[in-house]
Amino acid sequence: MKHNREPFSTRRLRAPRSPAPGTPEKLRLSVLAAIDPVLRDAAVTGIVLGSPGTVAVRHDLLVDDGALRRVVVDASGVVEDALLPLEHACLSCCVREDAIPTLTRLADDGRWTDAVLALPATAEPIAVVRALEIATEPGGPLARYRLATTAAVADVDTLEEDLLGDQLCGDRGLELADDDERSVGEALAAQLEQADLVVTTGTSPTGLGLVDRLRGEGTTRTDGLHHLDAADLAALRHDPVAAERRANPLRARGADAIGGAHGPGGDRSWTLVLDSSQAFDPERLLAQVEALGTGRIRSRGVFHVANRPDSACLWDSAGGQTCIAGLGPWGEAMTGSGPRTRICVVGAGDDADAQVLRQRISDAFRTALATPGEAADGGLRWLGRDDVLAPWLGERTAV
Repeated sequence: MKHNREPFSTRRLRAPRSPAPGTPEKLRLSVLAAIDPVLRDAAVTGIVLGSPGTVAVRHDLLVDDGALRRVVVDASGVVEDALLPLEHACLSCCVREDAIPTLTRLADDGRWTDAVLALPATAEPIAVVRALEIATEPGGPLARYRLATTAAVADVDTLEEDLLGDQLCGDRGLELADDDERSVGEALAAQLEQADLVVTTGTSPTGLGLVDRLRGEGTTRTDGLHHLDAADLAALRHDPVAAERRANPLRARGADAIGGAHGPGGDRSWTLVLDSSQAFDPERLLAQVEALGTGRIRSRGVFHVANRPDSACLWDSAGGQTCIAGLGPWGEAMTGSGPRTRICVVGAGDDADAQVLRQRISDAFRTALATPGEAADGGLRWLGRDDVLAPWLGERTAV
């Protein structure tokens, strides 16, 4: 198990508002993410060639060199190609030190009506979009822009292995920092789950099924890069409230996405939702982590533990890695919901193998839950006992 970052924001957010009549039209800004730099670049090329009023800013982090490469392109070709030293070659520095100033300068130029920010391959869009939300507020450096959409591009013919395999980003030379230990599946899942729009290439029914099981409620899927242009991106309007709702692990999409078991037309994907009002027993959870979180699956959710009943905890698993972390008091992290344990598991495989895997996960989940009798004292039975989950969840502040 490893620690994980907080996956969603608890700050007060407002839904986007339409401009008042007579307000000058703002530049439309979209964000593009992919795990494959070739696929990302193909999408960028198609967008700018099909939309003469569009400029795209593409970033690549060169971790070993401590540098950032910025390429700006439009329909006429390469506008800029610069290699910039960064004190810390990380995504937040990329956005703060280059993306926002570059987009500000491009708005000053006046040549374009639309802009696309193409993120470094494997980058998760949500942190970037949060920064852009603030920058596009009135008085911000990007106030002349409005956020149109966040798009993720994925190859469904390789998606099953990319998502469910155990290869690391570093194995492909796509790590975003020296200590980036993410699996490719973790990066891909975050992009699909966070995007307003998922654009696919390829024809695999299972890959398409996995996309639909992971993408958030209210999002859109478009098949074929040739269908993607700036007008499609500009027609949407990014809603930060909906985006944070999708990022909330309690709202991981369930079996309603397609259905619990396999989808139609040769789709071998499946969804399993584990849901209980009961908390996990800390010792039994630790004993069942491998059975619950490993295998060719992507699982995401939230749980509470019987010896810290008022704390919300994150469950996040992909590529054979399971991440758990404390999210803080339940009432603050999961506003409007009482404590519960809910994990949404997505996988793919032939019927027999999938049934065995789902049964193993279901059995591990039930075994790890505290019984009503064990939890009835509010956690007193664990008072004075070692907290075996403290290395991942932090020290208890209560009980």
